[in-house]
Amino acid sequence: MTTVRLTFRMAADSSRKGTLYFQIIHRNTVKTLSTRCRIFADEWDEPNSRIFIMSPVSARRTATLLGIRNRIRHEMQRLNGIISKYDCSGLPYNTADIIHCYRNSQQAVNHSLFAFMHRHIRMLSAQGRQRTADTYRQTLSSITTFRNGADISLSMLTAPFVESYESWLRSRRLCRNTTSFYMRILRSVYNKAAAEGIVPKGNPFATVYTGVDKTSRRAVSLADISRIKALNLAAHTPLAFARDMFLFSFYMRGMSFVDMAFLRKKDLSNNYVVYSRKKTGQQLTVRWERPMQAIVDAYGPSSTQYLLPVIVREDGTERSQYLNAMLRVNRNLKKIGVMADIPIPLTMYVARHSWATAAKEKDISIGIISQAMGHDSENTTQIYLASIKTGKIDDANRDILNGI
Repeated sequence: MTTVRLTFRMAADSSRKGTLYFQIIHRNTVKTLSTRCRIFADEWDEPNSRIFIMSPVSARRTATLLGIRNRIRHEMQRLNGIISKYDCSGLPYNTADIIHCYRNSQQAVNHSLFAFMHRHIRMLSAQGRQRTADTYRQTLSSITTFRNGADISLSMLTAPFVESYESWLRSRRLCRNTTSFYMRILRSVYNKAAAEGIVPKGNPFATVYTGVDKTSRRAVSLADISRIKALNLAAHTPLAFARDMFLFSFYMRGMSFVDMAFLRKKDLSNNYVVYSRKKTGQQLTVRWERPMQAIVDAYGPSSTQYLLPVIVREDGTERSQYLNAMLRVNRNLKKIGVMADIPIPLTMYVARHSWATAAKEKDISIGIISQAMGHDSENTTQIYLASIKTGKIDDANRDILNGI
């Protein structure tokens, strides 16, 4: 239980004004918080811990003391409100957290975390940054589940809250990279709030993990790719479509699914595909090969501007069509992986990693692989290749395709 009481600290000179303080007691820890209100010793009622207005006293002094009373009452209500929110949250807290929250601007108390994130999701979507908006949506959904739907103010986005959220994520048996993903997005939210002056600049994420672990092997061999390609699947079934999208990504030097979904017919011209990566904005040029054309021919011409049948309607739902298709494809790829006896779970990411691995095993330099895949740095490529044994772009790709 937490209690707050008003106390008076007398000045060394009894003829001078002393200072009123709030005394905050929580789990046998006592902290004091100055109210910056000053009164004389004979204006303090010690037994009842309140301001005493003597009679007679000037009207001006009476008005001053009444004003101090009202201010103290308001600040006491504010402190008790902060304590009540902490109690309702179920999160651990201490007296320092209460004082930290109190000293934040009143704006922070009134700003909801959920509303703040919704606002930035709308802003990111309006700026065309859909991928980042999606990461914010994922994180908001996770926090909403963690909180059982109960919102909190941004002022309560403290180290204990962050630590409690990370513990909850770990209790759901998520890997460290996944919990780190949520921590990094939440940290970005906090930094945006700090930049807007809503919360103080600080680092409540100092004690949680926000790094990126090297991932386990997520690439398959050319022999594995050949087995996937050779599977006898009925045409135009969900399994065949998933297999074809996997192969198309591999053929296109590990093209990401979002770039495949939004690849337009006009991007293919004079035997080359020219497109810009959604993630980085980098423009890539890929020579068109026969295996790529075979997949496009298998599905015939579409009625949309897009080359592949991922987005089949242009009615404002393109983004959701892409996301739903990606879920279906990855779900069916796992089935295909079992059918083809692939040693790791098969996803669209595996196609991208596998092309990088195949290129590396062809003794292609990391710099060229980085350029071919549209990475913003060779460090990104090194992460892809970190678990690969050590062993120009278009010619290398043709050489790889001829190997399956």
